[in-house]
Amino acid sequence: MTTEEYKAIAAALTLPTQAFVDGGFRPAKSGSTFDSLNPATGAVLARVTACGAEDVDFAVEKARESFEDGRWSRLHPGDRKEVLIRLAKLLKRNARELAVMESLDSGKTIYDCETVDVPETIHCLTWHAELIDKIYDQVAPASDDHLAMVVREPVGVVGLVLPWNFPLLMLAWKIGPALAAGCSVIVKPAEETSLTALRLAELAMEAGLPAGVLNVLPGSGPEVGEPLGRHMDVDALSFTGSTETGRRFLRYAAESNLKEVTLEMGGKNPAVVLDDAENLDRVAAHVVNGAFWNMGENCSAASRLIVEKGVKDALLERIAAHVREWPMGDPLDPANRVGALVSTAHFDKVASYLEKGARILIGGRAEGGFVEPTVIEVARDAPQAREEIFGPVLSVLTVDGFDEAIALANDTEYGLAASIFTANVKRAIRGARTIRAGTVTVNSFGEGDISTPFGGFKSSGFGGRDNGIHAHDQYTQIKTIWIDLSDDANEAVN
Repeated sequence: MTTEEYKAIAAALTLPTQAFVDGGFRPAKSGSTFDSLNPATGAVLARVTACGAEDVDFAVEKARESFEDGRWSRLHPGDRKEVLIRLAKLLKRNARELAVMESLDSGKTIYDCETVDVPETIHCLTWHAELIDKIYDQVAPASDDHLAMVVREPVGVVGLVLPWNFPLLMLAWKIGPALAAGCSVIVKPAEETSLTALRLAELAMEAGLPAGVLNVLPGSGPEVGEPLGRHMDVDALSFTGSTETGRRFLRYAAESNLKEVTLEMGGKNPAVVLDDAENLDRVAAHVVNGAFWNMGENCSAASRLIVEKGVKDALLERIAAHVREWPMGDPLDPANRVGALVSTAHFDKVASYLEKGARILIGGRAEGGFVEPTVIEVARDAPQAREEIFGPVLSVLTVDGFDEAIALANDTEYGLAASIFTANVKRAIRGARTIRAGTVTVNSFGEGDISTPFGGFKSSGFGGRDNGIHAHDQYTQIKTIWIDLSDDANEAVN
């Protein structure tokens, strides 16, 4: 579509503004609201309900009721699947509206929202829905007089705390397996990006999801996130966001009911390019995509280019050529690949890294909430090489060989994702095994797909994985059922 057509859709949108609890929209008990801003223009999109601890208590109460009476948790797996399939179909029917809403609320380009975020959200929900009646429990080996069953049960009431960089897709990553497992959930979207989560909740009710099973509470971290993390009747919590905030959720769990906690957090991800890498133009395209996709607001962004000196100049020349294919501007213009950073505060943070002694090789312009794709060369101990910038900034580090490259790749507190580019199969496999990261791609940038687990080592992750069958482990408990089949009633019980 054209920019004018997208803007016409934007002008006609009815934006959801209230919390969604127990099957319907409602204001906060305090009556508080906050402004949701368009990052590209600074204009107020809507005044959104600002929930607090009282709203958390109410939502948890309704979620608990829905879980305990079995309206969803004990529904036949095939029936749960049908509801989620209907939800996926409704999302597809409303895909363009959701894409425009996501772009307005987050600053993401409509190109990404149309081609990645919304289609992947639908695919994620469909994939987990189809898995519901295909995960089998187990029978453990036992004597002829016993039957040992190992079964999964939904963990209960779950808190889901979302980031602002992929509002709709991260919602799907969490509610997909949580609802598939039979849990009831309370979603806390990021304060900056609440609109599409509220719209999805409305569509979920239309699809037939029972009241109380999916609740959405907009608001701040201190007012909603912390009460959810400390709540004594929340059985598990899954969080995606910064490492600093993730540590807080571990403290909240320790100081409350020791709820299950899964954390997917930051990254300072290396793209290692060795001097035998084939087709440097293709390598450059992957590096540019990894560094600048979604304005670098991506926990798995390839933010460190670790390159052997023999190919450095040739690679940087090709990177410069590919950067020209990433125009920056109005997010509703489908020609643009780089939109606005999510907030003024985040823009100021990212822009500050361009003023800390970096040698700018490509780009460097930052103004009005937009930062153009930028390549810098810095020392290994510089903040740009060690801290998560979470913006379109690629730091270049030069090495002399394979061992130095892998050591430098591991020289970070993070361990979420990594890439290695080489034509040598042995070095590719050895490098992939040695790099301490949850996902390592060879001769490409990526995160795998919905079928592969995603999460990190060290300060990048804790307690589990998103995506794949492994994601269901977050939202289930394993129970052993031991049955005595002996005919002798007086036999001692083992």
